[in-house]
Amino acid sequence: MVLRSSSELGSVIDGMVMSPLPRVLKAVIATIKEDLVIKEVNVIQPSELAAGECLVKVEYAGCCHSDVHVKNNDWGRTQTPVIGGHEGVGHVVAIGANTVGSPVKVGDRVGMKWFANACLKCEMCRLGFESCCTLARQQSHGNTVDGTFAEYTRCWVDYLTPIPDGLDSAAVTPLLCAGLTIYKALKLSNAKPGHWVALSGAGGGLGHLGIQFAVAMGLRVIAIDTGTEKKDLCLKLGAEKWVDFAESKDIVKDVQEAAGGLGPHAAIIAVGNALPFNQAIMYLRSAATLVAIGMPGPANGILNIPIALLVSKCLNVVGSATGNRQDMAEALDFMARGKVNCHHEIRDFKEVNNALKDVSEGKVKGRIVLKIAS
Repeated sequence: MVLRSSSELGSVIDGMVMSPLPRVLKAVIATIKEDLVIKEVNVIQPSELAAGECLVKVEYAGCCHSDVHVKNNDWGRTQTPVIGGHEGVGHVVAIGANTVGSPVKVGDRVGMKWFANACLKCEMCRLGFESCCTLARQQSHGNTVDGTFAEYTRCWVDYLTPIPDGLDSAAVTPLLCAGLTIYKALKLSNAKPGHWVALSGAGGGLGHLGIQFAVAMGLRVIAIDTGTEKKDLCLKLGAEKWVDFAESKDIVKDVQEAAGGLGPHAAIIAVGNALPFNQAIMYLRSAATLVAIGMPGPANGILNIPIALLVSKCLNVVGSATGNRQDMAEALDFMARGKVNCHHEIRDFKEVNNALKDVSEGKVKGRIVLKIAS
């Protein structure tokens, strides 16, 4: 598809004609160890887009704990200054000239994920592990390439996610990272209908979506988190058992008893602290699976597994970064069928620093979504 120039852009979106692209935009810039700063930066113009690239006008962007890790460079890969944010929903306003076979067109509503692109040709991509693609590791939104905390952002047409009609843009935004990640983890957990699954961080952005996916998949959920509000949310969403890690005097025993004494068949750990990972090894029943999706920094991110216990209990330990394009389509279908809904709070994108502070302190019930477009 050949892009129309900015002076020709009159694309109809939701019945309204778009004005020509501005020359500058407001974006939230991340610098390591500093508060994020809102600055004006130049808008990439249509003529500057390469084949396969596009420009998306961002409507909403989600706040994730990974954004905190990126800001603090906890993983040692942050390339700043960079526009933050990695999950978002918006509309395509431009596609680079000479783009062939684009799955999206100007005017389409699309979602942006943690990985901005993948080669779709390597062994990992062919096997469905797009998150392990070398190109994907080099191009992650809000970390190594500019992300979604901006009025416009550059994307790659082959890795955008079309958003089904009828879904609210703000509500669907967290599915692009949180929902995709926890859904993939449930698929990798080996849990079958009727099995117990323990979810650490159950009242947070990933966890509360995980409860709903798990229930829809026929699983029984033990929610692990802290606070009355999160407890009420988790039980309302379908968790059968609740364990408050801050009040429990023996969390291993409490989780095992919640699953009938033997422990759960699977544990999914969606927090950035190593302790719950190590606790899960102890409370899981034999032949169970631990799925690690939270990413503590290297300073405190060590998994200590007694080898004899690992062998004697026949435990499985699985790491999962996020899902692939098929997983994303399946997760969106759950929402489209009314099986999953995101509990979210909408804030203005100027409140990004306060939002990330609340995320880092564990104060958020569900997800914070920033309204980007005016």
